[in-house]
This record gives sequence, C-alpha cells and structure tokens, in this order.
Amino acid sequence: MHTESSEPRADSAKLERAIVLQVLSEERRWSRTELAAELGADATGLDSALAALHGQGVVCLAEDDVWASPAARRLDELELIGI
Repeated sequence: MHTESSEPRADSAKLERAIVLQVLSEERRWSRTELAAELGADATGLDSALAALHGQGVVCLAEDDVWASPAARRLDELELIGI
C-alpha cells in the first residue's frame, strides 16, 4: 500500500501556479523577495518552484530578478492561461 503523502507536490504546484499568475499580472521584473512577500512563500519553496518553472521555460531568471518568459506572456495574450 502506498502511504507517501502527495501534499508537498500539491503545495509546489500551487506555488508554481501562484508565481505564474503573479509574474503575468504586471509586465515587469519581480525580485525573489517581492515574490516571497506577495505570495507568503518561504525562500526554499520559492527557489524550488522557480527552478522548476525556469527549467520548463515558463519564467526567466537573472540574479534576483524573475519575469514571465516571452512564451508564457504570449500564451497569456492568446487567453490560453486562465484561473
């Protein structure tokens, strides 16, 4: 019987969704500190979620800055991203 909880994975997906919606809400760069404060996320969880999103090409990262990738922004413009 499988007893391992899927909660950490669900929490990670929830945080990733929140990050995507936040970076798409304004066309600007967000600092990791701003995102953490806005989303109520801890640094470790935020870093993990950002690494996953960056690895899939959803967000761009440069030092402390985070912003939506051109592909994510275009999908949003085409109204393919919704709540």
